[in-house]
Amino acid sequence: MKNLVFITGAGVSAESGISTFRDSDGLWENYPVMEVASHTGFVRNPALVHEFYNMRRRDLLDKLPNEAHKWIARLEEYFNVDVITQNVDNLHEKGGSTRVLHLHGELMKVRAMDDESLTFTLDEGNLATTPETVIEGHRVRPHIVFFEEAVPMIEPAIEIVAEADIVVIIGTSLNVYPAAGLLSYARRDAEIYYIDPRPAAVPSRVKVIPLPATEGMAQLAPALIAEA
Repeated sequence: MKNLVFITGAGVSAESGISTFRDSDGLWENYPVMEVASHTGFVRNPALVHEFYNMRRRDLLDKLPNEAHKWIARLEEYFNVDVITQNVDNLHEKGGSTRVLHLHGELMKVRAMDDESLTFTLDEGNLATTPETVIEGHRVRPHIVFFEEAVPMIEPAIEIVAEADIVVIIGTSLNVYPAAGLLSYARRDAEIYYIDPRPAAVPSRVKVIPLPATEGMAQLAPALIAEA
């Protein structure tokens, strides 16, 4: 089977009711982005950052995967599918995808302050953490890659893209680095598709589908299956 890689951003979850990461006014859920999503902000006011992500987890609980997520999962029947997502929600997993790499962390996990390789999945019945929360002897923080922090999963993501026969980009402005640079690692003979209602400028070899994620995947997935 061919290797099919999806690179997804906020646009794939927007139709499930997940707030986009940043609006033009620099606010996220009425908070200044750098106060709740940067290393400096976390050091300055960890209680605020913990509570912000507590709210986001509660908001995620009733959100369901949309048809774009489900199409991506269905394609595992026909391709070796990897999903590289900038999103921190778990809707790809809820939709049925089995190989998901989260570049920017995972909302439903926290990690040890003294060992960043040690993560814990939160129980849906107990989603709240504070700076004083201790799990298995470790104080924890949101398992989120904040601004001003390195993106540890970028190297595995590069390796996945470099092996792809087909790359599909969905719902990202292609302005957030280092994720935006992933496309440059695709093989010259790889097919590349870009689904977004307001697509960014891309190289001519990229086939643009200017539709929302659900409509774009409903159009592209059957075509990919027909050629599998």
